[in-house]
Amino acid sequence: MDTDMDPVTTNPDLYKVVFENDRVRVLEYKDRPGDKTTPHEHPDSVMHTLSSFRRRLGADGGERQVELPAGMTGWLPAQRHYGENIGSSDTHVLFMELKEHRGEPSADIIGPTGG
Repeated sequence: MDTDMDPVTTNPDLYKVVFENDRVRVLEYKDRPGDKTTPHEHPDSVMHTLSSFRRRLGADGGERQVELPAGMTGWLPAQRHYGENIGSSDTHVLFMELKEHRGEPSADIIGPTGG
């Protein structure tokens, strides 16, 4: 991952590292309605939602909206995107980022893939 595109660097008020070792890094993400992120990258990751939320995700491939329930766990392939909380509730998510390199992040709008 390009360190200039690390979400902890690009959006330090929203992302924080809660655990890290040589194989995985766990990020906690929190925002409020109306909060936006700048473009950033995630390696292959597992995402677990701690709250329900609605977001707009964007990348070079355009934009799309997602609505996710609390308690959902899903796979996220490596990706580059930006987002905005377009709902009425705070977002609270954990990302378990794998440190094995599998390829370049996609600039398509991937976002959460679910189950």
